[in-house]
Amino acid sequence: MPDPEPSPPQSSLPAAASGGRPLVPSPPIPSAVDVSAAEVRTPGAGLDRILGGPSGLGTAGLRLVRREEPPTPPTLPEPPAAAAAAAAAAEGNPIPGLYYHPVAEPDPVRVEEVGRRIKAWALDEVDLYPEEWEEEFDGFSVGRYMVVCHPDAPTVDHLMLATRLMVAENAVDDCYCEDHGGSPIGLGGRLLLAHTALDPLHTTGEYQPQWTESLHADAPRRAYRSAMEYFLQVASPSQADRFRHDMARLHMGYLAEAAWAQTDHVPEVWEYLAMRQFNNFRPCPTITDSVGGYELPADLHALPAMQRVIALAGNATTIVNDLYSYTKELASPGRHLNLPVVIAEREGLPDREAYLKAIEVHNDLMHDFEAQATALATACPVPSVQRFLRGVAVWVDGNHHWHQTNTYRYTLPDFW
Repeated sequence: MPDPEPSPPQSSLPAAASGGRPLVPSPPIPSAVDVSAAEVRTPGAGLDRILGGPSGLGTAGLRLVRREEPPTPPTLPEPPAAAAAAAAAAEGNPIPGLYYHPVAEPDPVRVEEVGRRIKAWALDEVDLYPEEWEEEFDGFSVGRYMVVCHPDAPTVDHLMLATRLMVAENAVDDCYCEDHGGSPIGLGGRLLLAHTALDPLHTTGEYQPQWTESLHADAPRRAYRSAMEYFLQVASPSQADRFRHDMARLHMGYLAEAAWAQTDHVPEVWEYLAMRQFNNFRPCPTITDSVGGYELPADLHALPAMQRVIALAGNATTIVNDLYSYTKELASPGRHLNLPVVIAEREGLPDREAYLKAIEVHNDLMHDFEAQATALATACPVPSVQRFLRGVAVWVDGNHHWHQTNTYRYTLPDFW
């Protein structure tokens, strides 16, 4: 893949990671976070080994050069007035008190082209939905979503990698778990078979054709199979395996929520947040390098500090979804678990106070994400790491922008 180049300066990371102006540090967070932050600031043997490169005869030219001090990032000017005005004029309203970074509207030409292509794929290639779901599919505005989350994608083809996977994931969620025929009953079996569309079955010659035929059995499996085939044309084996791992995490989170639904269990707040670390958006930002046309090497992706940054990004963006979809879920049949609902029940708070506390939880996660990402960027001044961290931060900002402006799907509660 080509050498990484900087993405546009649209990022929630502080100066050390994004090249933008520094942000005010977040207040201290309890001990487990403090320990993790210290580990990032003082790179361990694993990071030293990676930055040091291979050793032995003939390996001198293969080492990464470790700077004694990271370079001083340039100070970027404030966003142009036109871009700021466009962001301010975007349809929709942000949640009062929510910590986020405004972004400019995505490129309308790319938005239109991605929207056209994804609809053609959904209808013509995988027969994803019946005619009566068309308005809902259009209202999701997946083209805007993916373009604003991946502004550094070199081509529309790269954007389509993320767009197909996002639509396929939503098809599994809707058809297996929630709105369109989903049920916790038997979910494990359905998810397992769908997962084999991402992580292929290796079986005997007698049974392989039956499995292959099963990949066309329903819309979610058709979508998973097709989206993954496109992804594999561009992604390296390491990037593909990383994505499969994160999708297994997602499916495990689906199963935990389904188990609670079957037993009518409302989890403790910490238990809910544990489930949300798995049932969350993580598979989307974790492929930011694939969509950007470069690769974060596997050793660097696997660093505990990098894993923590990615997890915090997924957690924060998922709580954004909890907050913006709150009224939508309250209006739906049955009880939908989201963070404000769980806080209200488990901590005995009125709905408004529980919602406001959920905003605080999101803000704490965001501040921690930014602090950890900045510490890692300082400790590991490798171009692919710097670009990946910027890409994840841009995805976090774009995810909020899409939720804020998608008034077809979301309205705010009357708490202010």
